[in-house]
Amino acid sequence: MSDARTPAQIEADIARRREELAVTLDEIGMRMHPSTIVGDAKAKVAAKVDATAGRAYVAANRLVSDVRARFVTEEGAPRLDRIVPVAMVAVGVIGLLTVSSRRHKA
Repeated sequence: MSDARTPAQIEADIARRREELAVTLDEIGMRMHPSTIVGDAKAKVAAKVDATAGRAYVAANRLVSDVRARFVTEEGAPRLDRIVPVAMVAVGVIGLLTVSSRRHKA
């Protein structure tokens, strides 16, 4: 069994391989083009920002729900037994900060 090819077959193989190589080089050129690299980088950053913003939204929503559950009953009525002590502490802290800042200015 002879594996001899004709000159026409060899030329056809060379032409086919040149075409394949040209396509490959075009693909590499597109991937390495600065606008493609910048576009890919922008897409990756946008995806990261979207994911981070989504996680932040979920965390904030969970925090608000937890705080609301502590200070409001399931029916929506305020829990004064929890709200009043927190309000008193807040007023006390603000009062101490006010007195402290006035002392530093004098």
